Amino acid sequence: MKPEEVERFTCVFPGSSLKFVVFNIFPGSELQRMGKGQGILFVISAPSGAGKTTLLGKVMKQAAGLSFSVSHTTRPPRSNEQDGKDYHFVSREAFQKMIEGEEFIEWAEVLGNRYGTARCNFQKLHSQEIDILLDIDTQGARKIKEKTESAVFIFVLPPSPEALRERLLRRGLDSSETIERRLANAWREMKEAVWYDYVIVNEEVEEAVEQLKAIILVERSRKHRTSILQEKLKQWEGSHGENHS
Repeated sequence: MKPEEVERFTCVFPGSSLKFVVFNIFPGSELQRMGKGQGILFVISAPSGAGKTTLLGKVMKQAAGLSFSVSHTTRPPRSNEQDGKDYHFVSREAFQKMIEGEEFIEWAEVLGNRYGTARCNFQKLHSQEIDILLDIDTQGARKIKEKTESAVFIFVLPPSPEALRERLLRRGLDSSETIERRLANAWREMKEAVWYDYVIVNEEVEEAVEQLKAIILVERSRKHRTSILQEKLKQWEGSHGENHS
């Protein structure tokens, strides 16, 4: 991907040194052929190790009009993560100040770490014909659902408990105790998937990518159908009037 195909939005909170960056892939990219966004919020949840990060990364490269909302967290970064790209890594004190300043649309504590989504993300991007991918856990997703009826909720499942355990072991980031905690948390999260709009089983990543792209297209078409119908009715009215004048 060429550097000029990437647009960078920076948002600074008034009266604060905190800021976040949201990256948008230009619709003109050769990899982009899925049309403009419709201001849709896609909320994506998955157990740790289900392959959600890889899935979203591939879809971002292949679908036009998508931006990834970068959340804040108090957990330390992993070796392959970048501050401002994967997460905004902040102290618990800074996170607490953001809570008190009502700067989050939602926040939750998971396995001893806090995660939050800044309100400014949506104010900045909804008017840009861009859809937003929001990667959050089920606690945060439920809070979003309580505050908006327009979001689309997608849950990514691993193919089996054994496959999830193998993935967690293979990536080599956690102790045995932490892996067991993640597996227990995965079971709790998967029970929440019943109220999500879509479920994707990530057994083969390329197949899961195609499923997510299809969901995006369906939801864009669903939102856009009213305006399309109105436009076509006007065309037919004009044609009907001319033929019968």
